[in-house]
This record gives sequence, C-alpha cells and structure tokens, in this order.
Amino acid sequence: MKNISKLLMISAAVLLLGSFLFPIWEIDLRAPQYPEGLGLRIWVDQITGMKDGDLNLINNLNHYIGMKTIQPESIPELKIMPYLIVLFTVLGLFAGIINKKWIKIGWLVLLMLVLVFGLYDFYLWGYDYGHNLNPHAPIKVPGMAYQPPVLGTKQLLNMNARSLPGLGTYFIMISIILSSLSIYQDKKRKEEKTNG
Repeated sequence: MKNISKLLMISAAVLLLGSFLFPIWEIDLRAPQYPEGLGLRIWVDQITGMKDGDLNLINNLNHYIGMKTIQPESIPELKIMPYLIVLFTVLGLFAGIINKKWIKIGWLVLLMLVLVFGLYDFYLWGYDYGHNLNPHAPIKVPGMAYQPPVLGTKQLLNMNARSLPGLGTYFIMISIILSSLSIYQDKKRKEEKTNG
C-alpha cells in the first residue's frame, strides 16, 4: 500500500511535464467569412494560432475594433509558467519520495491555489483585451465589449468565440487526481493500522 501511494504521487509529479507538450487552453473563433475557423492556442510558454497565420489575422481583425495586439513575448505569465511547472514537478517528486501525507496535501493545496489564480489571471487578461479598447478604432459599437469567455461560448459581433481547456490542462487534472488518490491511500493505510 505504501509503495502504491508513493508511485501515485511520483506519477502525479511527472505527469505535470505533459503540460509542455500540448496547449493548456484553446480559443476558437467562427464567423461566416471564416468557415474553417480561426484559433489561438495558449501553451505554458507561448501563444500560437490554430493554424499558421491565425495569430496575425486575429491581431489584424482586433485592430479594427480597437483591441491591443496579442504579443506573446510581452506576456509575463508565459515566462513564469514553465518555471512553476518544473518547480511543482520537483516538489511533487520530493513529496512522493518522502511519502508523507502532510507534504502531499501541502503540494496539492498549493497547486490548486496556483491554478485558481491562473484562471483568474486569464479572466483579467481577457477583460483587459476586451474592454480597454482604442477610442480611435475604425469600428466602434457603443457599449460593446469583446472579452472572450474563460470557459464556454460567447457571441462577439459576428464571431462565435469558444474557449476550452486544451490537452495540456488534462495532464494537470490527471496529476491532481493521482495525488488525491495517493493521499487517500495514506489515509486508508493509517485507518487500517489503527483498526488492525
């Protein structure tokens, strides 16, 4: 039982690195003039288009409604996130090797707090891009804001925006599940010792 708990925690830590391999969030845009769709892929360290040229095209379209240019190199979170993932991987490996329940709980709570803060930060980022518009933009619609949804779909003029977690986020979710199972195994082992 002790080895299972340890293996679960170590696997949880290693799986976090999977978030480097795939986008953590995806924003897709559909409109009659773009039937094939446009999209943004947010990775832990970069923002790319769904297809080559999508990011430039989205920036050009956003210019007409007064939105800021999306410049991945100017977004500090994209510089910080890779270090956070590596830090949590190292701390998770330490928690798995030491195999103490309280260390694992601390790791899991910290990871959840960082994820909640990350989602809130993503909301603020979208709010800033969608609300702080250039007053001299060629197209102005009184009272209109262009904030994409954090999760789900939203109509923005003739664009339907859909925002969903990418495959990288599922690696993080599986990591949370495995670390929770590890903590559960520790609790179960302790109860068995007490009752046995």
